[in-house]
Order: sequence, then C-alpha cells, then structure tokens
Amino acid sequence: MPDAKKLARIYRVRTLQLGLSRADEMRAHEKFASEAHLARRIQALADAVSPTPASHDSAAALGAQAHFRERLHQSSAAAQARVQSAEMFVNRAVEATRSAKRDQSAIEKLIDRARRAAVAKEMRALEDTPPVSPLKAKRHDPC
Repeated sequence: MPDAKKLARIYRVRTLQLGLSRADEMRAHEKFASEAHLARRIQALADAVSPTPASHDSAAALGAQAHFRERLHQSSAAAQARVQSAEMFVNRAVEATRSAKRDQSAIEKLIDRARRAAVAKEMRALEDTPPVSPLKAKRHDPC
C-alpha cells in the first residue's frame, strides 16, 4: 500500500483534475445554452420573415423575403447541428467529471483505509507493550 505522502500527492492531483473537469463541464453547459439561444433567435427571425396573406408586397419584395427566409433556414439548420454538437460535448464533459469524481473518491477511500490501518497498528503496539508493575511505579523517599 502506498505511503501517506504519496496518497496525499495523488489526492491533490485527482482534486485538481476534478476541478478542471468541472470547469470544462461548466463551459460546455454555457456553450450549449448559447448555441440553443442562437438557434431559437434564428428560428424566430425566420418565422418573422414569413409572408402574411394581408401583405401586398411587390414580386421583388416577396422574392427577397423568400431568399432571406431560405438563408435563415440554412442558418437554422447549421445552428441545430451546432446545438447537437454542443450537447454531445456536454455529455462527454459530464462523464469526464463523473469519472474524475470516482477517481477522487477512490483515493479518499485509500487514504481512509491507510489511516485506519495506522490506527490499528498503533493500538496493537500499545497492546503489545509490557504491563507496568505497580510496585516499580511507587517511589518512596529514603526512610
């Protein structure tokens, strides 16, 4: 079993890795939220450009709106692909955080086991010490 210094060093490294993976997970969640927000805005723009039956625009205006709407739909499809990519990145980041937490927990268990073994060893050492005779413990002044 590794000694206490080695376990402490491994624990510090695992704690650092856990912190880094949590930071990556936070960034992944923020990126996902940003991409989802962008996709919603693009979809709202595409819906706002759709022609209405009451509008009496010229053919050129309708053609421009159709072209703009088509471009927005293309952008919307690209945004949805980015959202799916960000979602996969979030899932990988969550799994990496879970794995880092498992590693840190395993080291914590090893440290606790080593501590309990050291306490048991000290208790056995105390049990193995020879008893102190009560006669030797008493000291009297010379009479």
